[in-house]
Amino acid sequence: MEKRVLVIGSTGAMGQYLVPELLQLGYAVTAVSLDDETPISDRVTCVKGDAFDVAFLKPLLAQEFDGIVNFMDYGKHPFSDYYRLFLDHTKHYIFLSSCRVYADEEVPVRETSPRLLDVSKDEALLASDDYCIQKAQNEDLLWASDYKNFTIVRPATTFSHMRFQLTTLEAPNTVGRAMKGKKVVLPLQAKDKPATLSWGGDVARMIAHLLFKQQAMREAYNVCSAESRTWGEIAEYYHRLCGLEAVWVDKEDYLRVKSPNGSIKARWQLEYARMFRRITDNSKVLALTGLRQEDCMPLFDALKMMIDDIPEGYVFPDNKIDARMDAYLEEKGL
Repeated sequence: MEKRVLVIGSTGAMGQYLVPELLQLGYAVTAVSLDDETPISDRVTCVKGDAFDVAFLKPLLAQEFDGIVNFMDYGKHPFSDYYRLFLDHTKHYIFLSSCRVYADEEVPVRETSPRLLDVSKDEALLASDDYCIQKAQNEDLLWASDYKNFTIVRPATTFSHMRFQLTTLEAPNTVGRAMKGKKVVLPLQAKDKPATLSWGGDVARMIAHLLFKQQAMREAYNVCSAESRTWGEIAEYYHRLCGLEAVWVDKEDYLRVKSPNGSIKARWQLEYARMFRRITDNSKVLALTGLRQEDCMPLFDALKMMIDDIPEGYVFPDNKIDARMDAYLEEKGL
């Protein structure tokens, strides 16, 4: 009988690629998002709804899917209110964590590498709901449970259609500025730090091939490319592909541009993620799935594909960061 998989967050950076991967593997898919979706196959059922709404979620899960892949971020919603619902209604639940959970204590980063939650001395960070902390805490709920039907996946920084990252900046302030002929302010202290930046399609393929593997139960996997480049090298890729001109400044100046109100989370994302050495070992997921590193698209080629895929004439919207960059560059005469 055809296996049925529920994908929650099907239009996101990884979900949009996961649905066709699952179809290729012969599964029927129910795709849930907040967007109006058109099914890409008669084996895809699209459902629009808020997966944080338990009144919406319970009747959906009552359909008893063989597998569930959950891309939702539970930062504002206690994961403790949800995880048993998922685990009780499927044979295999895949939970999206993040390589952000790792501390900067081991290179390359393996699934057994220390997590910030376990080794950080920053009491404010540990007491927070920052992404790196709440994801690790959600992992711990699963580890501490009696359930055996879950797998934790930890993507590295992931880009996809209309989503581009450069240090802690997103598409409007990276490719968007480059397309407008504007320079991009970046933190100098991150320039020479190695980063793992992965294309969403590669991440989705790894997740799809983990589904229903008995050896994957109660395990965690880095789902990402093993290719690493410094942020300076990645900025040069963007320069070659879309003309992005980087201006490297002290991180304190950068953080004032990014968040003039002094947001501690903006600082943590830079100092506890993008300034860490992120050379990631993906050998565990490759060994189980039979995939190879050669199956991952080279970073430059994947960035080119995504930049070429930007609709002709599209203009990324301006935002407050964009305006502050303009003001900073004018003030500094850069």
